[in-house]
Amino acid sequence: MQKYYTRACNFYYNKTSREKVKKKNSLPVSGNKSLSFDTIEIITRTNKKKINIRNIKNLPSKIKKKVLIDINNILRTKNIPKLKFNNLPILMGVLNITPDSFSDGGKFNEKNSAKKQINKLVVDGAKIIDVGGESTRPGSKEIHQTEEWRRVNKVMSYLKSKKFFVSLDSRKSFVMKKALKYKLDLINDISGLSHDNQTINFLKKSKLPFVLHHKKGNTQTMQKNPSYNNVLLDIYDYFEERLRLIRKSGIKHNHIILDPGIGFGKNMKHNITLINNVSIFHSLGLPVMLGISRKRFIKDISGNNDSNERLGGTVSSSIFSMLQGVQILRVHDVNEVNQGIKVFKKLNFN
Repeated sequence: MQKYYTRACNFYYNKTSREKVKKKNSLPVSGNKSLSFDTIEIITRTNKKKINIRNIKNLPSKIKKKVLIDINNILRTKNIPKLKFNNLPILMGVLNITPDSFSDGGKFNEKNSAKKQINKLVVDGAKIIDVGGESTRPGSKEIHQTEEWRRVNKVMSYLKSKKFFVSLDSRKSFVMKKALKYKLDLINDISGLSHDNQTINFLKKSKLPFVLHHKKGNTQTMQKNPSYNNVLLDIYDYFEERLRLIRKSGIKHNHIILDPGIGFGKNMKHNITLINNVSIFHSLGLPVMLGISRKRFIKDISGNNDSNERLGGTVSSSIFSMLQGVQILRVHDVNEVNQGIKVFKKLNFN
């Protein structure tokens, strides 16, 4: 049986968006009248077609029913406890307490340097601090859970004493359980909750919000000729399947963020396809996050213009993602991305 997918497209912003929503010529993403769309792309494994929202009523009843369910999910107001979705995108600042992360390994290993970086990220505009003690870059090797916890534990009490929104970047339930005493706000497990078979039980008991990632293969193999039948639809189906498993396990809340995992088992073409069409994931009814900061696809695209920090590519892809309704951006250079977004909004949203 043919499966249909719905992607919101042809977006409007700020004043234009609000006017179109008021006249019912466009629909607001997640209840945000400053970002709306008037076109959907109906996609199957063999075909795709764009139509104006006014023409949905003319669709065959079976397709129309599916499209209306998807649109309801797109329009639904998103909610993660302690996060405000009124000024998007939300910036998640990266804090790697590791010697071998791909772009900043070793910079914040010491407690004092980590604290300084935390303060900088917050001042620069990060609403979430994502703390990780294990590198999961392509080719990285797994470290022991006690070593990972030793690294992370350096800053946990400081983070919570300041009442920052804390995300734990870990795929090990041991580390999650240890960190729970610091009243975590979010679990960010890049394995899609599949690395540790105790993680889903931990999340059920703790009732913590979490990020559901897509990653193909493990860190040793994920960049060795990754392949998909259709990268966009394969990952959409993956999310649906994982969400069914999560619901079946007893997790009923909607405090789940989706991250299609740019650079995790994807080549340049896969990454570009995902970023270009990222708005398809809104129809799953959950907030969408992208980690595009300093990623390899920027080097692949820019060629001779590549730099170590890949700042220009990070800023441009962050703004592009924002214009597709992505709610959360995970970035290293919070100040520069925040500056780029502020200037873009002032120039384009008035």
